[in-house]
Amino acid sequence: MAEAIYVGGLLVATPQLEDPNFRRSVVLILEHDIDGGTLGVVLNRPSDVSVTQVLPSWDALVTGPPVLFQGGPVQTDSALALAAVPSGQEPLGWRRLHTGAAAVSRLGTVDLDAPPEILAGEIAQMRIFAGYAGWTGGQLEAEIGDGAWYVVDAEPGDTFHAAPETLWRAVLRRQRGELAYVATCPDDPSMN
Repeated sequence: MAEAIYVGGLLVATPQLEDPNFRRSVVLILEHDIDGGTLGVVLNRPSDVSVTQVLPSWDALVTGPPVLFQGGPVQTDSALALAAVPSGQEPLGWRRLHTGAAAVSRLGTVDLDAPPEILAGEIAQMRIFAGYAGWTGGQLEAEIGDGAWYVVDAEPGDTFHAAPETLWRAVLRRQRGELAYVATCPDDPSMN
């Protein structure tokens, strides 16, 4: 388990986190500043809205499922895209996440105002998120202290997990020690 919050790391909701925006969520940290706060996107909340309905010109570049993901409860009317590029490339319209984490070193944000044609053939995978998750300075640290989140390392396949609805369990299952057992916690703890 990771010790500190860092760009490229994951926040995994503990079973006690009942907020419907974050229940059983896995959040990828995109920005973190102790004083300025933290920004991330929920990786495991595909919506019923197809990319074609909202951003049709980007549909061909999206990694399945080809839907918008609910990135979080903040600014849900805006879109943010993440894309992975082949090692060593930095195409126009793409900005690398500033992180030392090897698991996400090829990951960056996409300028959705740019013409999709400039990125076609340049990116390996892409997902679009409606909204994001945000915390003010110290807020996330307090939530972690209260037992709402686990902070863990990301792996290369997490951002574009083929079955996003299983990501929460998959991330927990690969952890060492007692944390792996949390993956077996039923959706309704009263059924335990």
